[in-house]
Amino acid sequence: MILKIAAALGLAMSMALPAHAQFAKPEDAIKYRQSALFVMAQNFGRVAAMASGKAPYDAKVAAESAEVAAYMSKLPWAGFTPQSDLGDTKAKPEIWSNRAKFDDLGKKVQAELDKLAVAAKAGNLDAIKPAVGAVGKACKNCHDDFRAK
Repeated sequence: MILKIAAALGLAMSMALPAHAQFAKPEDAIKYRQSALFVMAQNFGRVAAMASGKAPYDAKVAAESAEVAAYMSKLPWAGFTPQSDLGDTKAKPEIWSNRAKFDDLGKKVQAELDKLAVAAKAGNLDAIKPAVGAVGKACKNCHDDFRAK
């Protein structure tokens, strides 16, 4: 009986640990989120270049890149942990003082990238163009409020 209680308590405590416990130090959280955002931006950039005519349209590459960008958009947010506003980062302190707005804007980026992935899978460049614009706007909204220049 005591063993069952101890196991249940241990399980409950492990689930109650904050998300930032996965990072040994704030620098790890910064590196994690920057890496996720970099991969997301690189893949989105490929699709955006095709949509703007700066790169030749390749439906397969556009679909794959949009899918990767959409997946990556779900990852960086866990890296915005306490004390990860210090160090080599452009994250503004407003992220932590206005977390609800930051989280909402992050969800908007995710939603728009999901829509872009759907449009890109359809293989129609005319459908991709407005989706790219919506992603760009969602990214800009977050950068305007929460990213230092």
